[in-house]
Amino acid sequence: MENKILTVAAVQLPSLPIEKAKLDYYLAIAKSKKASLLLLPEYVTNLFFKELEKTPLGLVEDQAKMQKENLLNLSRVYNITIVSPLVWVEKKKIYKLMAVFDKGTFKAFEQHALMPYSHWNEKSFFDEGYCHKTPGFITVDGFRIAVVGGFELHIDAFWQKIRDKKADLVLLPTASTFESRARWREVAKTRAFLGGSYILRANRVGEFESKEGKWNFYGDSFVINPFGELDSSLGSNEEILIAEISKKELSEARKVWAFGKISSSMGSLQ
Repeated sequence: MENKILTVAAVQLPSLPIEKAKLDYYLAIAKSKKASLLLLPEYVTNLFFKELEKTPLGLVEDQAKMQKENLLNLSRVYNITIVSPLVWVEKKKIYKLMAVFDKGTFKAFEQHALMPYSHWNEKSFFDEGYCHKTPGFITVDGFRIAVVGGFELHIDAFWQKIRDKKADLVLLPTASTFESRARWREVAKTRAFLGGSYILRANRVGEFESKEGKWNFYGDSFVINPFGELDSSLGSNEEILIAEISKKELSEARKVWAFGKISSSMGSLQ
């Protein structure tokens, strides 16, 4: 059987300027490597969350509209699917979306699980009800791809659905900070292994300084294969990761471990 391959890219960046020169640069690299999809981290097309809390809604709306147009145009010019979190404003309400720009077309899924913590309270900041909830599913070159928000890595219900729908690849855009590097790696490895899917994570880089101190976004974007092994990763600087997703490896992992099949045969537990 012929092994079908999907080439994907993840770019780790701080917040992007409105002008598109930087993304042009990375998209040209991705295209030269024959990538069909490029993933961006959280809070890159918009300001970081703690900055958004203090920014007038009109400015957030203007930035979102300009970035949406930039990404639509770039996806068309490079003939590539771009997946990016996008803070969106509609009728004075603010939403956190996982946006898909596919060769000039646009669709979005609304992040369902939002952080509720006192130092990072997305739950109280964002509105809900704009569009379909995550996890969303797209197809690129015959590969079934799930799109989730970074915090949703920790929520079991999302991963049950991802496994049930047999996602080949899960896209995980994040803005991870503090001392969480090892934890994110280990949880993602477990999710990939139990779900029989690849995970492509794109994490933010750079710093945010507040009265409480510095928030360091450490990068470590990575791809994990369906055996739960780290295939490749980036460091802490702005850079791009290119990875290959293999149908053959997906088939082998699912055949060897068969967690999805075992789970289905058990039915509902009482």
